[in-house]
Amino acid sequence: MDLDKRARTIIETNLALGAHETLLVVTDDATREVGELFYEAARALGRRALILRMAEGRVAGEEPPAVVAAAMREADVALCPTAQSITHTNARIAAAATGTRVVTMPGVTMDMLREGAACANYAEVERRTLALADRLTRARTARIEKDGHVLELSLAGRTGVPSPGVYRKPGASGNFPSGEAYIAPLETEANGSMAIDGSMVGIGTLASPMIITVEHGRLVRIEGADKHGPYAERLGVLFERPENGTIAELGIGTNEAAKLCGIILEDEKLYGTVHVAFGTNASFGGITKADCHLDGIVLRPTLYLDGERVISKGEFV
Repeated sequence: MDLDKRARTIIETNLALGAHETLLVVTDDATREVGELFYEAARALGRRALILRMAEGRVAGEEPPAVVAAAMREADVALCPTAQSITHTNARIAAAATGTRVVTMPGVTMDMLREGAACANYAEVERRTLALADRLTRARTARIEKDGHVLELSLAGRTGVPSPGVYRKPGASGNFPSGEAYIAPLETEANGSMAIDGSMVGIGTLASPMIITVEHGRLVRIEGADKHGPYAERLGVLFERPENGTIAELGIGTNEAAKLCGIILEDEKLYGTVHVAFGTNASFGGITKADCHLDGIVLRPTLYLDGERVISKGEFV
């Protein structure tokens, strides 16, 4: 399928853009080509479309300019291919609250639209994602095990969130491509260590594992390095403020077509993986508003919910 046709399919099927609805494309200098692809595709379908281009943000989770946030609130669908994620921002929350369907595409590339998660069977991804989000809602505890490391989290009272890659209802929001169920753990109850060995926001694909240590919900140590230097130095934003290093998310990948590519938009959707994030989670049921939201992917994990094994070394039980 050529990219023009794929973009039109995504607009009609995944975004469910109606004939009388308005699509706002929010893009930046780094992802301009993708933004323009969707703008032109919407116009080719005879839909009302606008495009806003801004400067690239500093880190994932940084707020977009106020004029962009205002425009998002007025659109029926806001599609956001940007270099840095605006998924966990007040702008996204406010737009969804007004009924805008907000679909974010942080770090997306043209190649990611040609193969991988974007090409999945989204009916199956949606089914699996909704079931796992419900299981997270019912769980009170989670335990991740990997290579001798154990990270325990409390999920009590928190609600699982599906990101199925299909957005039909007013106020629906999530990523595209997508396929994950996630939840905000209790911010002071996470303890243990974990080997992040897939990829990490701010670094990309990891050449060697990154070992994180968490105490009472706070990231206290990052160990490991690659040829570019210690991971801790490259993720300094996590230690700039207490909120930045607070546990924010537990996620489960549900997209069988996803491939590890070093871009978190796709990597966190990898079937049978889990990811943990630090920073902002006020956008999906937590209480932390930080300067960032940084995810790390754990490949072939074992995951328990309320003591029940849900994933065994990367395979759903």
